[in-house]
Amino acid sequence: MAPIPNPSAEPQDDPDAYVGLDSDGAERLARDRGWPAVRSLPPGAIITMEYRAGRLNFEVKDGRVARAWKG
Repeated sequence: MAPIPNPSAEPQDDPDAYVGLDSDGAERLARDRGWPAVRSLPPGAIITMEYRAGRLNFEVKDGRVARAWKG
């Protein structure tokens, strides 16, 4: 039987802390804080809704993070 995979580590970080930051700076900060995956999306982007541990999502409007969430 195959081993059960361990999910990616997820930093103890509040996604709301990124709202209002410029998108490039927010992505650098998230990676510095230990997020292994950071995804920037335009408003209304069509995305899959699976939860991926260790991923931080940004909705970026006019170059700034308008919303941030885990998964």
